[in-house]
Amino acid sequence: MEHTAAVILAAGEGKRMHSCRPKVLQEVLFKPMIDWVLDAAADAGISSVCVVTGFGREQLEARLAGRCACAVQEKQLGTGHAVLAAEAFLKTQAPQDVVVLYGDVPFLDAAILKDAYAVHRQNGNAVTLITARLDDPHGYGRIVRDEKGNVLRIVEEKDANEEQRRIREVNSGAYWFRTDALLTALAALGNENAQGEYYLTDTVEILAGQGQRGGIYVLPNAYAMAGANDRRQLAALNAIARRQKLDALYDAGVEIVDESGVIVGPDVQIGHDTRLLPGTILRGCTTVGKGCLLGPNTLLEDCAVADGAVINASQAYHAAIGSGVTVGPFCHLRPGTHLEEKVHVGDFVELKNTHIGAGTKVPHLSYVGDADVGAGVNFGCGCVTANYDSLHKHRTTVGDHAFIGCHTNLIAPVTVGENAFTAAGSTITKDVPDASLAVERAKQVNLNGWVRRRHPERFPENKENR
Repeated sequence: MEHTAAVILAAGEGKRMHSCRPKVLQEVLFKPMIDWVLDAAADAGISSVCVVTGFGREQLEARLAGRCACAVQEKQLGTGHAVLAAEAFLKTQAPQDVVVLYGDVPFLDAAILKDAYAVHRQNGNAVTLITARLDDPHGYGRIVRDEKGNVLRIVEEKDANEEQRRIREVNSGAYWFRTDALLTALAALGNENAQGEYYLTDTVEILAGQGQRGGIYVLPNAYAMAGANDRRQLAALNAIARRQKLDALYDAGVEIVDESGVIVGPDVQIGHDTRLLPGTILRGCTTVGKGCLLGPNTLLEDCAVADGAVINASQAYHAAIGSGVTVGPFCHLRPGTHLEEKVHVGDFVELKNTHIGAGTKVPHLSYVGDADVGAGVNFGCGCVTANYDSLHKHRTTVGDHAFIGCHTNLIAPVTVGENAFTAAGSTITKDVPDASLAVERAKQVNLNGWVRRRHPERFPENKENR
């Protein structure tokens, strides 16, 4: 799709959302609606994109982070006025054709954009409307055609007569324009209406009046034009997206034992024979291999999970989890965690920015942060890497096949060598050579009879003498 561009309208506040965020930053399956639209344009091969911002522009432009051009609609004076804000972009980029999209309509995917563009080009249209046919068209703008089927104009519900209201073909709000035709029509737009606004829909009638051809692409599924103006409609979009994703996973050979609480983001990829238990939430760009078991009550965000891993009642963020790894229950894998194959991470363990070698075990009640741990290491219960000195973070290194005794504190920066041991209860502040035992604890002193003298009430014979 060379010589094309997209203008995405995203200036609206969405007052009925009752939110401090722009409407297009509201999420469907944990993904902002504007990202759905940007991804559709990119997947369709549209590389030149301008987003028209307005309310909350600082938040939106921070999210866009240089992924596209931005134009500002200082005052919201209608959809035509919004496209006019991108006029300089269109003149500078000079695309042959431009698609106009809404940033809060997430399901107009790349296939739809490409198919509609094919219709647009094959028929030599000045404008191609993306429409849908609804059993109940109430509330939507109707598509008015002449006796030959040519598009004449779009009539809004409030302006339609009885005959026009019986029309079932409605406007989705998305259009392909020949760029020169769009700019010409925008120049002719007026705001002679009750709201005093400039409507993009009027460009269709303007172009028809100039004898320029208007065409139609009818959506194969009407839900693709669904948007959200309030929280209920947003919840409906989430329900549609969730249903589609789960059905796609079934078709790919993923087993979902019970759908209760299972939510999988649109960009998540899962291999066949993986089982998802109730309460499993997978977000971002998470990838999961074949034959894994996730859940119950597990959350993964932007993680890479290899084949055969088991993650039970745990959370992980920006982590890499190797094949055959077992995690949980009740673990927290923070960003930068990398577990090689067959690592075991047991209950109530937290890992952060740590690389752990193959076959190592961190069974329970431990914190390992900013560490490089070798293969075949065993951590006893309650071990801690003390990585922060109140000013700087430091790393801990543990060699292959080391044995870290229960309740060992490793005070970084420190290195425990290969096949080295630390005695239970030790606080290690100095490097431990290979194949050595490090013991750092005070000599035990037993004070015989101390309890009898200090707490005589604990002993029966003293109670009888009272």
